[in-house]
Amino acid sequence: MIQLQEKLITNSWTKTDWDIYISTIESPEYEQHQGYYYDGYMRIEDMPTGADHASDNGLIYLAVTLFCMAKGISVQGLINCSYRKVEVRECQPDISFYIGDIAHLAPKGKSVVNLNEQAIPNLVVEISNTTINDDLGAKRFLYEEMGVAEYWIVDVQNTLIYAFEIIDRGSRRIDTSLVLPELSIATITEALNRSKETDQAQVGQWLMSQFQG
Repeated sequence: MIQLQEKLITNSWTKTDWDIYISTIESPEYEQHQGYYYDGYMRIEDMPTGADHASDNGLIYLAVTLFCMAKGISVQGLINCSYRKVEVRECQPDISFYIGDIAHLAPKGKSVVNLNEQAIPNLVVEISNTTINDDLGAKRFLYEEMGVAEYWIVDVQNTLIYAFEIIDRGSRRIDTSLVLPELSIATITEALNRSKETDQAQVGQWLMSQFQG
């Protein structure tokens, strides 16, 4: 097990069993990494540090929260929260939301969320700077199996959002959110573009004008 950890290549899927994944992600060496486990493979990702990734992460969180405020929708957002179904899968999306009727089911506490006991978020978001292919591929399959209602991928380099509705262990592209009724993905994309030229307070004011119009 020690030898495997020494040879571990981060940001790549490695075939291994659950116990080795857990011992790896819980070791001090990887405590600042994100962990994923799916279909017998683990992926240990370097924690994003770039300003563009951090800015887009904050903007998406702000946009969803403002929309819910404007429309009177209950919401609880979590950043970098880990979700675990023991011996089956684990993920740590950049942002996850419990929206509407399940907002009150958002987990609390310091432990990894146990999906055998707690609710699944209905929207997860991955902010992709260097991981776009994986976020569109294996992670999308993971979230399909997990059973989230909606999955967004933010392509930082190209200022694009890929939004998917998850249905019957599959997914399809959508232009308007279903968990946030009538929220156009194009509006959020425009907010990302505006954030490249102005500060988040000004972008937030623009968003509120769109949501309240």
